[in-house]
Amino acid sequence: MTAPEGRGIAESGRTASTFRILHVSTGNVCRSPITERLTRHALSDRLGDHLTGGLIVESAGTWGHEGAPMEANAEVVLADFGADASGFVGRELLDEHVIRADLVLTATRDHRAQVISMGHSAGLRTFTLKEFTRLVRAIDPATLPDPREDGVVERARALVRAAAALRGWLLAPSPDADEVFDPYGAPITFFRSIGDEIHQALDPVVTALTGVAARS
Repeated sequence: MTAPEGRGIAESGRTASTFRILHVSTGNVCRSPITERLTRHALSDRLGDHLTGGLIVESAGTWGHEGAPMEANAEVVLADFGADASGFVGRELLDEHVIRADLVLTATRDHRAQVISMGHSAGLRTFTLKEFTRLVRAIDPATLPDPREDGVVERARALVRAAAALRGWLLAPSPDADEVFDPYGAPITFFRSIGDEIHQALDPVVTALTGVAARS
């Protein structure tokens, strides 16, 4: 149904049996590759083989370097977390990526605006990563489908609907609170600080999606 590691686009697009998460940044060589691979790593930690749960994780860039490898410092950051950087290939964001995504998580508000401007009814399923984290923290897990009974995909869909309903009620404390800044060209120390930000933002999201907390 999917290309290896979820990099491809299934011909059938969104289906009832899968839930596709799309991470978006600018070049698709720093922030979104880190977020994509950390998400996969976290899902594997909680679910084992995350593909059996129907969750597919991808990334692309609004000015994506098509076919490019991720930045070397991004690979170092992933190695710090024990995540796999192998086989990554950069992509330019296309309409079909947005159409087939069930959840789009962007690095910044500008990226979010660009995704929404593409249309495809993307507004209710597109958030910045940190925005989605803030909203997810406010959702009572008991109100979501039980992943053991209803499946992870149904739980994920319900989580997105609940987050969208909260968006206008739970605002960011500051203009920069929902931003993940670009480390492109920066030293490894800054890359690592961005990696830590992304990791911390992803943890409650993956826990909410799967109903399984990170291993202590």
